[in-house]
Amino acid sequence: MHCIGLSIHHAAVEVREKLAIAEAEWNMASQNICSDGRVEEAAVLSTCNRFEIYYAATDARLAAARITEYLAERSGLPVSDLRKNLFMLSGDDAVWHLMRVSGGLDSLIVGEGQILSQVRQCHLHAIEEDGCGGKVLSRLLNGATAAGKRVRSETAISKGSVSISSAAVELSEMLCSDDLNIPFSEARLAVVGAGKMTRLLITHLASRGLERITIVNRSMARPEELAEQFPDIDIEIKLSEDLFDVIGRSDIVYTATSCEDYIVTEELLKENGMAGGRPLMLVDIAVPRNVGPDCKNVPNTAAYNVDDLKAVVARNTAMRQREMIEAETLLKEETETFVGWRESLAAVPAINRLKEKAESHRQAELKKCTRKLSQNENFSDKELEAVERLSRGIVNKLLHGPMSHLRKSDSVDGRQAAVRELSDMFQLGEEENKRSGRGNRRRR
Repeated sequence: MHCIGLSIHHAAVEVREKLAIAEAEWNMASQNICSDGRVEEAAVLSTCNRFEIYYAATDARLAAARITEYLAERSGLPVSDLRKNLFMLSGDDAVWHLMRVSGGLDSLIVGEGQILSQVRQCHLHAIEEDGCGGKVLSRLLNGATAAGKRVRSETAISKGSVSISSAAVELSEMLCSDDLNIPFSEARLAVVGAGKMTRLLITHLASRGLERITIVNRSMARPEELAEQFPDIDIEIKLSEDLFDVIGRSDIVYTATSCEDYIVTEELLKENGMAGGRPLMLVDIAVPRNVGPDCKNVPNTAAYNVDDLKAVVARNTAMRQREMIEAETLLKEETETFVGWRESLAAVPAINRLKEKAESHRQAELKKCTRKLSQNENFSDKELEAVERLSRGIVNKLLHGPMSHLRKSDSVDGRQAAVRELSDMFQLGEEENKRSGRGNRRRR
């Protein structure tokens, strides 16, 4: 099992946004990655703060080359630039990373809950008909989802936790006096977009006494739903064509849309008469970004994006050290469970050889027996079937112990030793050699 990706810890937003993929396209990306056979299983996880590909392959080097090619094609960045931002993990390190991601320990906001639902969706997409998750990857994603649920139910890591949206509110509140020369309580607020991030924004603003906000969106349906959810807040709804009219009469504008291009730029602000006027704060929590980096060049305009939230959330991380330790203990248990299952797969060939040998002997002895019994006119077909069932039952009961022992060995070394002992005891190696010999003779 392997993982290649980039996150807010390794890459700036201008790199992450070049690889961001809408959830509806995750499986299409996985199919592309697996198209030439170098990668056998793949699943994409793309969020505001990370873009990661989990995959399985026989040849890790060839698979990594294929994925790097795909990332370069998608981003338009040279491979040399990409490698400066990517991290690559293999084996138990990749498993542990996904467990920490699902548990909220690798997030910008420690303990945030949205990532768990995103990992769950990654699993669901991987097991869909057009998904590329096989036996191992699907099991890993399912285990990571279960691990994330345990962390949130058995520790206090998510209690009072903040999200990207709440961190954006905290940032704007903290910098309001410096950037706008007014207290946060007096600022006129607007948000562009009407998705989950906007709902969370309004929730956190409401906790600070928000009474009025303007929502700008492409359509009326979602803003109207938000207005129903927050009846105590005066929500004004405007369509996208009124965007700069709203910006012109607002002090703080949060942007959280799914647009892949900038919707606010230096040129657009100047065209709409907002250059050098009264102070304006733009807080962009979308990836890809909604606000162009050149907006900082406009006089009296302060522009922030998700990467600027790191300082705000540092206190949150410090406060959660105890919960993080408890969460890691749980995640280690879940990691060991998956690794144990994965290593048990190594015993499958030996189990299959044992079953094949037992079945071969059973069939041979049964054939001798039934040949004699069939000569006895007193034996019916029904009685011969009973003998068949009896022989099968005896073999299955005798094999149950050895096969359970193979599956339940606690360590990799213990399981390998058990496989060797069983192979010697039942002479399974000889059967393998015979098969190989027959195969070689056929090829000759």
